[in-house]
Amino acid sequence: MELEVARETFLGLSGNGFAYLAMAFSLFMTCIGSAKGVGMVGEAMSGVLIEDPNRFGPLMILQVIPGTNGIYGFLITFIILTNSGLMAGGVNLPLNTGMLLFLSSLPIGIVGCISAVYQARVAVGGVNLVARRPDQLSKAMISAVMVETYQILALLISMLMVLAALG
Repeated sequence: MELEVARETFLGLSGNGFAYLAMAFSLFMTCIGSAKGVGMVGEAMSGVLIEDPNRFGPLMILQVIPGTNGIYGFLITFIILTNSGLMAGGVNLPLNTGMLLFLSSLPIGIVGCISAVYQARVAVGGVNLVARRPDQLSKAMISAVMVETYQILALLISMLMVLAALG
């Protein structure tokens, strides 16, 4: 069965092209933010670990927290890939559907990239707190997780937008 070539395009992209752009944007942006965030916390951790290597376990929790954004971007990418029919192949999405999918990737992509860095900054502060007062790890974790609220809101709105576009 031969796939009919998309006739409707915008800026040279078909509906499928915009869907692939949506998946790339949501995954790349959230992973860029997560990588930067995890790296920032790792740098702060190394200074503490020079003095006390036994604090690796508790501090590792703070380092992992900014990495959740990449998971959220992967989730949106996976939902688009599986629910649009692109994974199975042989689908030719309408241009407007592809554009809606791209717009759906914007909340998680933008918020995920930016908030991972802010979350890392809070986690770095938590690393400094735990370096001086190891009994305060739970407060440092809660502070870093508070930033997660907005990442989850962006994930939910992106997910609802994707499902509406494909509905």
